[in-house]
Amino acid sequence: MNPTAGELATEDFLVNIPRLVSDYYTNKPDPENLEHNVIFGTSGHRGSAFDCTFNETHILAISQSICDYRSSQGIVGPLFLGMDTHALSEPALINAVEVCVANGVEVVIQQGRGYTPTPVISHAIITHNRANRVKADGIVITPSHNPPADGGFKYNPPHGGPAETDITYWIEQRANQLISERLSRVKRIAFKSAMAANNLHEYNYILPYIQDLDQVLDMKAISQSGINIGVDPMGGAGIHYWEPIATYYNLNLEVVSDKIDPTFSFMPVDKDGKIRMDCSSAYAMSGLIKLKNKFDIAFGNDPDFDRHGIVTRQHGLLNPNDYLATTIDYLCRYRSDWPDAASIGKTLVSSAMIDRVAEGVQRKVTELPVGFKWFVNGLATGTMAFAGEESAGASFLRKDGKPWCTDKDGFIMGLLAAEITAVTGKTPGEYYQTLTQRYGSPVYQRLEAPANTQQKKVLSTLHSDQVKVKQLAGNPITSKLTHAPGNNAAIGGLKVITDQGWFSARPSGTEAVYKIYTESFVGLEHLKAIQAEAKAIIANVFSLSDKRLA
Repeated sequence: MNPTAGELATEDFLVNIPRLVSDYYTNKPDPENLEHNVIFGTSGHRGSAFDCTFNETHILAISQSICDYRSSQGIVGPLFLGMDTHALSEPALINAVEVCVANGVEVVIQQGRGYTPTPVISHAIITHNRANRVKADGIVITPSHNPPADGGFKYNPPHGGPAETDITYWIEQRANQLISERLSRVKRIAFKSAMAANNLHEYNYILPYIQDLDQVLDMKAISQSGINIGVDPMGGAGIHYWEPIATYYNLNLEVVSDKIDPTFSFMPVDKDGKIRMDCSSAYAMSGLIKLKNKFDIAFGNDPDFDRHGIVTRQHGLLNPNDYLATTIDYLCRYRSDWPDAASIGKTLVSSAMIDRVAEGVQRKVTELPVGFKWFVNGLATGTMAFAGEESAGASFLRKDGKPWCTDKDGFIMGLLAAEITAVTGKTPGEYYQTLTQRYGSPVYQRLEAPANTQQKKVLSTLHSDQVKVKQLAGNPITSKLTHAPGNNAAIGGLKVITDQGWFSARPSGTEAVYKIYTESFVGLEHLKAIQAEAKAIIANVFSLSDKRLA
């Protein structure tokens, strides 16, 4: 824990934005250096201009690669392009426009080169493709909640959600090839010419999204209740949406901060001393938590508004897992037009409380690997009513059971907290307490433990029969999983389950550690026993692998 956690960063700690942007244009990736390659993770390509991992060369190559992919798939509809408020998002948007317009793509950006949240792009794609034979897709330029020096670039194909692995692999391989060829096959025109081109369209994304909100939420109930709502946009892309939402639906809503600053100097630092706009962190959210007594319900969002953090007077910042369980129970009871067969989507490392709640409302659970891309098909087809992950991201169907958005939507998850409060008279925290009386009160923690490159490879390719133990913290093991029950896809790790608790171990993609997710329905001491035995189980797997290699 950094001693400055929860406090504002000192001025000398802030990112030098002119230097960052200069490095974006002047630093060139080395094609022979694998660390400089385009790499699409669970949410697109991310990096920093300082590290030569997110520079003009990368964005020109990725943009051309996406244009080539669209051409190979016969996608000729508009490309909805949005960006968040990170410093590198603006130059990346300029480069994307230069390349996409030069390739003849119909590009749609926010009027006045404004900001556009991730869920708004997804909603625009879904809305267009529902009414048109010629399909649209989109790009969102954002590193999500990552620190101010980072940039991010992700592609959403015509289903509206994050691109699947086979698509991102195609795009990254093509982009790296273009970089190795010194961008000789990248089409590009000057930005001024691109902005004047017939295939560049400025559009107001804000109003159509706002006008549609009452199709997914009970906005009338929120308005009529008069509850006092506090919102912290955390300097993100949705900052200009809240006032129009409040006006359009007559909400008693206050935006507690309207600052936009690429250094994010107004943000309290996270637990490790870094500025990180993580709305699931009590340290990053400490500013809104201090104001909790001023509001009936309050919430914040990360810079691209695909995540949410819910704050109540009684409970402060809600645990993301607790809020997911609460929203699932509420929605399944108050969305009578949802298809009976539509399931609840959860990641393998989300709370087992979700399983108990889903069983209580007679909904099947579809348990999938980590990454929201696994939920896209279910949300797009309406076969999944709700999809959420433990890192505070979720989305759900419209009230009529049709798709709303196939990416995470922090707007509707925040406003849903207001709906729950308005309709039930209980805040989500109070609502969750009623669930614990019915299903038990779990304790959930995530830890990290050291792992070198070889050990992480061993863990990511593990087979369940390599784990010989039959008990975990005194309880019989009921399942040992290396593939997700919902689709049999490899989870890149291990999950061990008992009736009273579980753990899951997965290697980090960027650090020399593996992550251990743990939960107990017995209590903290039982959780600590699960954690200790989980480390011992993984250590034994590593030891056996070392012996085989020797």
